[in-house]
Amino acid sequence: MGAHVSRTDFEWSYTEEPHASRRKIILAKYPQIKKLFGYDPWFKWQVAAYVLMQLIMLFVMKDRSWPMIFLVAYCFGGVINHALMLAIHEISHNLAFGHARPMANRLLGFFANLPIGIPISISFRKWHLEHHRYQGDEVLDTDIPTYIEAKLFCTTVGKFFWVFLQPFFYALRPMFVHPKSPEPLEVINLFIQLAFDGLVYYFFGGKVLVYLIAGSLMAMGLHPVAGHFISEHYMFKKGFETYSYYGILNKVTFNVGYHNEHHDFPAVPGSRLPEVKRIAAEFYDNLPQHNSWVSVLYDFVTDPEIGPYARIRRKHKGLKS
Repeated sequence: MGAHVSRTDFEWSYTEEPHASRRKIILAKYPQIKKLFGYDPWFKWQVAAYVLMQLIMLFVMKDRSWPMIFLVAYCFGGVINHALMLAIHEISHNLAFGHARPMANRLLGFFANLPIGIPISISFRKWHLEHHRYQGDEVLDTDIPTYIEAKLFCTTVGKFFWVFLQPFFYALRPMFVHPKSPEPLEVINLFIQLAFDGLVYYFFGGKVLVYLIAGSLMAMGLHPVAGHFISEHYMFKKGFETYSYYGILNKVTFNVGYHNEHHDFPAVPGSRLPEVKRIAAEFYDNLPQHNSWVSVLYDFVTDPEIGPYARIRRKHKGLKS
């Protein structure tokens, strides 16, 4: 089963998460960063381009062999769908049309969701925003693995399968850790997605629908672009809970690798996060960072000091509990 992880519990912190305080310090020194706040007017066209690519692929993948379906889904379709997932991440922060037009953001989220095959747009938002507000909270931050995950997947082989199954843990964990009642927009998201999937199945067949959904799932597991799930907040260096990645895969992931910058300034769209780093370079250059998401996945699986326990946790409601 390989080496057993060295940690037997999470890293508990009794101080506040670092981003709010660093934001205040940076803005005091560089108030011009506020000019980067707002939405990116080009973003919606990037989303439309990705969706159009996958709509074209419906015709390309029709009647292909099963091996070709999965190969193209992994190498191409999954990358596009993962980009659309990260577009939904941007949209969850209202970075497509701004906070003054929330419904326009939600509608674009429905549209971006279509090729993914699984309705995630609204559900993702209601848990993700709490991840920002309450980073590390043992209840409210559902990005952190559960004790069951950490205990079951505690060896090299176990961690390999945990990464492989990551899309299921990522999707199902919030419903068990911090369940919430469905919102009306979630129901609408579900019906729109089911209608689209039904049309794909009717006009193009089951293989093409598998191409879309399998690509989405594979690109959330053992896949280079999925490395960001682990690189962002797993504790590769003691005491540090958020890490940035400045490599080439940011080009197809809306700069989600600029993760310290994103948590410091969630009102800045991904396209402008490199400018945040340029302006406030001394606050970011010396922080631990990753150079490769593939290396992150490899190190997570093989290094006994890294595993599901390698996360910083805080007691629920912070220092009051």
